[in-house]
Amino acid sequence: MTDLHRIIEDLGPWFHNLHLPGGLATRPDHPLGDFPRSNWELLAPHLPSDLSGRTVLDIGCNAGFYSVELARRGARVTALDVDARYLRQARWAADLWGVADRIEFEHAPVYALGRRRRTWDIVLFLGVLYHLRYPMLGLDVVSRCTRELLVVQTLSAPGAPDFDAPRDLDLRDRAPLGAPAWPKLSFIEHRLADDPTNWWAPNPTCVEAMLRTSGLRVLARPAQEFFLCTPDPDLESNMWRWNEEEYWAALGAPFRP
Repeated sequence: MTDLHRIIEDLGPWFHNLHLPGGLATRPDHPLGDFPRSNWELLAPHLPSDLSGRTVLDIGCNAGFYSVELARRGARVTALDVDARYLRQARWAADLWGVADRIEFEHAPVYALGRRRRTWDIVLFLGVLYHLRYPMLGLDVVSRCTRELLVVQTLSAPGAPDFDAPRDLDLRDRAPLGAPAWPKLSFIEHRLADDPTNWWAPNPTCVEAMLRTSGLRVLARPAQEFFLCTPDPDLESNMWRWNEEEYWAALGAPFRP
């Protein structure tokens, strides 16, 4: 066993399949294929090739694949995760590729970002939303952190991609709520993929509706279950126009009118 083999084993188990010098990989038998490189190849063309002087927040950074790729494009990256093992993997990967000086690692949940007054030019929120017990609060926190572009990826349920919900419903006529394409957030009480933290599976119309009510406009869908968004404070359903007090109360912080 080589030293690199031993390091990979000691840092494991891995979820990100990182391709290492010499042809080694951290998770070559990944059930999702060459993950997350296959997703990166679809997403990368939608992000600036030169990120010099730009800031990036990678929420749920895992083993740091995206953080490293964006740092290699010149970004200053904040990489956040709740799992200390993943952060150890990510720090090691950043050192290996020589970008550790451009990545700041933090061991914290997404909600910890809620009281900060900081924003980032680009925010990645990949594979996190459906693990949150409080998904709308988490998405509201993320929307406040985003200055220019937010990339969201979430596990989703089947459903029609487009649906125009009525502007209002009569209390006595709730039949439209049962329409197949109505925005639905399916709750998973037990497990999905043997993971007890997979709590939610929104259908595509629900994802977009959630994004809009967090003050975000969808620009594109670069891949299945991926959404590129930008802040849009003028959206009629934007919660920051009418419900900010509840947000601060949920975070245990004073209301800031």
